[in-house]
Amino acid sequence: MSNPLLLPLVAVIAGILLGRGFEVQVPEALAAALALAVLAILSHVKAGPILTRATTLAALVFSGAAIAAWHRPGPTPELDAGARETVLLEGCVVEPSVFSMDREQFTLELDTLPLVQGARARVSLALEDGDTGDLLSYGQRVQIQARVRPPHNFNNPGGFDYVWYLARQKIFWTASMTRGTRARVLPGRCGSRIMAGVFALRTAAIERIEQLYPQDASPGGNYLTGMMEGVLIGETSKLDRAWTEDFRRTGTFHALVISGVHVTVLAGVLLFLLRLALMPEMAALTATASAAWLYAMVSGFSAPVVRAAGGFTLYLIARFFFRRARVLNMLAAVALVYVAWDPDQLFDASFQLSFLSVAAIGALAMPLIESSTAPLARAMRGISNLRADGRMEPRAAQLRVEVRLAAETAQLFLNGLLPGTRMPLRWSQQMVALSLRAVFFAFEMAALSAVIQIGLALPMAEYFHRVSFTGLTANLLIVPALDAVIPIGFVAVFTGWHWVGAVAGGFLTFAAKVAAWHANLEPAWRVPDPPPWLAVSFVAALIALALVARRRVLRWPTGLAVLGLFALLLWQPPWQRWPSRVHPGQLELTAIDVGQGDSLLLQLPRGQTMLIDAGGLLQFGRVRKSNLDIGEDVVSPYLWSRGIRRIDVLVATHAHQDHIGGLTAVLTNFRPRELWAGANFPSDVLDQARRLGVRVIEPHAGPTFEIGGVGFQVLSPPADYQPSKPGSPGNNDSLALRLTYGSRSFLLTGDMEKPMEARLLLDTLADHPDGLHADVLKVGHHGSKTSTIEPFLQAVSPSVALISAGYENSFGHPHPDVVARLNTRHTAILRTDLDGRATVLTDGQRLEFEIESWRPGLSPARLPALRQ
Repeated sequence: MSNPLLLPLVAVIAGILLGRGFEVQVPEALAAALALAVLAILSHVKAGPILTRATTLAALVFSGAAIAAWHRPGPTPELDAGARETVLLEGCVVEPSVFSMDREQFTLELDTLPLVQGARARVSLALEDGDTGDLLSYGQRVQIQARVRPPHNFNNPGGFDYVWYLARQKIFWTASMTRGTRARVLPGRCGSRIMAGVFALRTAAIERIEQLYPQDASPGGNYLTGMMEGVLIGETSKLDRAWTEDFRRTGTFHALVISGVHVTVLAGVLLFLLRLALMPEMAALTATASAAWLYAMVSGFSAPVVRAAGGFTLYLIARFFFRRARVLNMLAAVALVYVAWDPDQLFDASFQLSFLSVAAIGALAMPLIESSTAPLARAMRGISNLRADGRMEPRAAQLRVEVRLAAETAQLFLNGLLPGTRMPLRWSQQMVALSLRAVFFAFEMAALSAVIQIGLALPMAEYFHRVSFTGLTANLLIVPALDAVIPIGFVAVFTGWHWVGAVAGGFLTFAAKVAAWHANLEPAWRVPDPPPWLAVSFVAALIALALVARRRVLRWPTGLAVLGLFALLLWQPPWQRWPSRVHPGQLELTAIDVGQGDSLLLQLPRGQTMLIDAGGLLQFGRVRKSNLDIGEDVVSPYLWSRGIRRIDVLVATHAHQDHIGGLTAVLTNFRPRELWAGANFPSDVLDQARRLGVRVIEPHAGPTFEIGGVGFQVLSPPADYQPSKPGSPGNNDSLALRLTYGSRSFLLTGDMEKPMEARLLLDTLADHPDGLHADVLKVGHHGSKTSTIEPFLQAVSPSVALISAGYENSFGHPHPDVVARLNTRHTAILRTDLDGRATVLTDGQRLEFEIESWRPGLSPARLPALRQ
């Protein structure tokens, strides 16, 4: 077997999945692995190779289960502190201060928890104008005053598990230092001397980059400073999301972030220079491997760089023993070590993308190239040597003959075109051969890019909901440009030469312009989560293609099957979508957990989709730019997890940022047919919608109309409504809707407050005494005491109340008085801060609900009214 480590890797991974799925204990798994290992030894002596292999693989499976059980996390540590309580924390600075706009951040390893080894908190301090904060270094012991809270996820299907991401770094709390306070530095040092040296190198590199680009040297950072720090050493605190969006859209972001490519380029350049200096091969390889590990430490020990350094070390070992290094075998060896050390890496997107890209190259691209252009490209070497033709396969030898004929023709043409000159035949042959080698190289790069795009299509669709089409050509230009940035940039960092820094900056700017040009050509096509049957079929087809990649007869039909499933993955026609994602014949109202904001999904009985608001980050005073986009990172992933790729109607109740902050991303990603905007709406958002071909409607109170079998009535704003502050949005600008389906009704009020509730009572109840009743009420203004007055609640008389609020938010929403009024009426309260995503369904008669995180207070026994 040419890659003997692949099956053991598969067995260990299967064991890790087994250990996680069935809560296998370490002693049980080790006992089974040991027994099977003994059986494998005995069978090798008496039974034969088949039983030996089977028992060996089974032993590895149980070894993987033991690894998973050994690394299973214990209970989450807890601090005896309330969400709004200020406490004193002491500990060791393990990640130094990082400036991000007007906020200082560092990571503190707490020493106040003797029972929890290495538990950490990520600390932030809001800075005032002109304040530079405390420049804390690694290994300082400090004491701070802060409010501490555990991190919290946006609790929706398809959402990013931020809590797990931080826990893998042993970060279990976020702490906000009290304004005006400083970290008190305590006597003594802590941490590792090695890591202190690493962070000193990292800090020196950051300072040198800011000196190279002095126009960018500021706490917030600017383009060249932020991008160079990100590309060279993985420091992303100054990166603006807008700078990297074009790279994301064109599928070239992998070349921008710290990855194994950086190690490969730096190792290649260093190895070339050392060999040029006549250093022996093994000594040069050893020095290069050492430099790779040093770079891994300085760049923050990011997983892709560590994996690449490990792979280079394995290559060094293989060369030392005069073994041929096979790509897939080396990949399996690195993966075995890595998953044994940290099995959670299996579920990390970076790990999956790194290994799948290399696997795609080794299993699919290399066999394709070896069977097509590689022999022809090798045949162009020594083109003038006639004796070499006989040692080559027929098609390569034939091409060499044709190249020589073409070279003679070119020589005669040029000699006739330029009388008095005579080009040597050898030169002409070399020119034609080099031209063909360039063509073959371009084909191979395009093939590599295409294979990687297809091989990574499934995880790219699952994690990022995009598959790039322009990446085929963008990679050909951007990857070499950014590969040049790495060695040139490090030369600038080591020497401090500004002209070298300018050259590196020029390559970076060129790459950015290429990405921007390709991004304009990239279709605005986002991919929903594929149904399980399609994901399994696509993976099976890729594995089948890898197995038959060197067999021409089977390769073509298998390749066509892969391309067909790839097309289905991108297209996903309605007939193939997972049936549980929609509820035909029912009206669905879902409150998406967007933190302190609003976003409601309406699925109508006949299949139409409406989204009411898109969440956002509400900020006061000086606006601090955030790389978190609620529309892109929270709302859109939930809609994609439901298989939704187009919205029929997007409703923006009013223009506060916690309702429309994510609107731009939703407009771009889902291209709604209509946008309904509340009163006093900003013109720039309306203009963007019109540029995207979205019809803009500004509704006012009026009669009932029907969409998709549901009756809609706009209750507010009234036709004569005038905003109290034109151009400055207010809560009473909110668009309020009442929906009726069968005998059930929903009332959605946005952020409507007491004055508008009182007017609504007067305007509606005068003509229709039952005109405000609703079985389901979306409580106004996140449950604030400024809304949901008793007369209004009495008129609505809801059975279910939906409240969209942030977990432990600083506003105190929902207010206890509002909750008490709802409880007095025996209304079931669904809260996104406690329950996560909350859904109410009706077939026009019965009401049902489901929430993401069930809590004891919502037992079905409490809700007899909902089951009628």
